[in-house]
Amino acid sequence: MNVRMMLSGAILLGAVTAGGSADRLVGAAAAPPDRASFDASLIAKGGELAAIGNCRTCHTRPGGEPFAGGLPLVTPFGTIHSTNITPDPDTGIGLWTSGDFLRAMHEGIDRSGRQLYPAFPYDHFTRVTDADVAALYAFVMTREPVRAEVPPNRLRFPAGFRPAIAGWKALFFEPGVYRPDPAQSAVWNRGAYLVEGLAHCGACHTPRNALGAEEKRRDLAGGEAEHWHASSLSETSPASVPWSADALYEYLRRGHESSHGIAAGPMAPVAQNLAGVAEEDVRAIAVYIASRMQGRDASVRGVANAAVAEAKRREAGAAESGSGNAATATVDGATVFAGACASCHGPGTSAVALGLTTSLNAPDPRNAIHITLAGLWPERGSPGSIMPSFAGELTDGQVIALVDYLRGRLTDKPPWSDVPQRLREIREAMNSEP
Repeated sequence: MNVRMMLSGAILLGAVTAGGSADRLVGAAAAPPDRASFDASLIAKGGELAAIGNCRTCHTRPGGEPFAGGLPLVTPFGTIHSTNITPDPDTGIGLWTSGDFLRAMHEGIDRSGRQLYPAFPYDHFTRVTDADVAALYAFVMTREPVRAEVPPNRLRFPAGFRPAIAGWKALFFEPGVYRPDPAQSAVWNRGAYLVEGLAHCGACHTPRNALGAEEKRRDLAGGEAEHWHASSLSETSPASVPWSADALYEYLRRGHESSHGIAAGPMAPVAQNLAGVAEEDVRAIAVYIASRMQGRDASVRGVANAAVAEAKRREAGAAESGSGNAATATVDGATVFAGACASCHGPGTSAVALGLTTSLNAPDPRNAIHITLAGLWPERGSPGSIMPSFAGELTDGQVIALVDYLRGRLTDKPPWSDVPQRLREIREAMNSEP
């Protein structure tokens, strides 16, 4: 079935199924609920769940008030702006009842009966228990109300035709709370519940089809996030050193791990949020993901140690080799590395060996380009490594030569063939950001 036929089918299904939505409206609240009506422990629980769900990150625009929405989410179908989820009665969700909130989370339908765009990952949130949704409701309804109008979405037809979403749901949406696997441990099941539900890891780390639905047969096999490559969390992980549950815990909790690198791009706020939640939940997530990487068993320490030793050997000799990109033969990647990188990434430095990082071992060069251009900057007041931006310091030719050189000199992976194209796309995206 081609894309045109699928879109036509989705619109037809939407027209057939959308009519009943308004019949199930939940009555609006007369006013936002009083904070005193929520138990303090329920609010605290909701706060931790909101951190696991990355709610603040997605519902806060740059420079905006927390949870007041307006963050532009660029999709293949156009731009969607996240909603204001503060309890403001006019521009937020202050008049939503707990039933409204539950229906949005579990069914993807808002208080007025409109279909919600699946950029709001209700295909994952439907797995969350009613009790946890109630805790989230208590948390968001006790935030500071912010009057903030969200810019209108800019979607191409038929994606902007909301009734068609009902057709999309009929094709791809599987509602239902997570069911524990009795063959697995309680820790594994807790991790699966969080990863598949509130943490919605698959929303970024699973490839999508032409209609934007996750390809469930390739769950966690790698995807897209804000022009970054979201690495595979399955047995196809490109990591040179196999991930263990302990290494994953360290990475998710601290934002860095000595044999894998630093959380960057869209993963940086995920790690920042997980730094403050219950340790046992982060460990459960790590245990579950490690089990999904079972083909990359990190229990064989000799494999990991050999990978680390080889990465350090390659890096120690990095400045002795030239660039191998014929398209940039006039620019020497080794020279760029020596001038821009070696002082922090050369022998004897404390930085993670570059050859071990996911960005250089990934199937495409986007992450390596992003980090080279934007650098690494932890949020104000948060611990983390700092790397300066080279967006204004290096020419396109120098960036291409450097990235090609690092891939060829520091890893055993084949050369990337699309560095110039990816660099152009990322430069354009950076220039178009507000």
